[in-house]
Amino acid sequence: MLSGIDQQLGTLRNAANLRAYRQEVLASNVANADTPNYKARDFDFTAALENAKAGRGGFSISRTSPRHLAGENSGGFGNAPAGVNLLYRSEYQANVDGNTVNMDVERSAFAENAVQLESALTFVREEFRRMQTAIQGQ
Repeated sequence: MLSGIDQQLGTLRNAANLRAYRQEVLASNVANADTPNYKARDFDFTAALENAKAGRGGFSISRTSPRHLAGENSGGFGNAPAGVNLLYRSEYQANVDGNTVNMDVERSAFAENAVQLESALTFVREEFRRMQTAIQGQ
């Protein structure tokens, strides 16, 4: 019984964490819209969720010598959740300064992801409400 609850909440938790991380990545793109040579980043949410559900993490860097620096996550944005493969977004229109951020694309992705994040959090809240109702026996 607990494994079923853990599995259901684990999937919802992974989805909410990935959506929150994508908000961070998209916000970074928007914040760097005027930075010369900045390359917009994003990741495939569906693939990342499948990787997280399967327990596959991102790649890790091997240290063959104790003098090597410890590798960080591949994206460079805080602590990437397991399974995230942060990629560069393809250019829609070349900028003179080398920046690949398209504000229309970023705003659209940010708004869509915000709605999806809110819905994931609503599902988590409803799952807890259902468990509370079952425990109280109402």
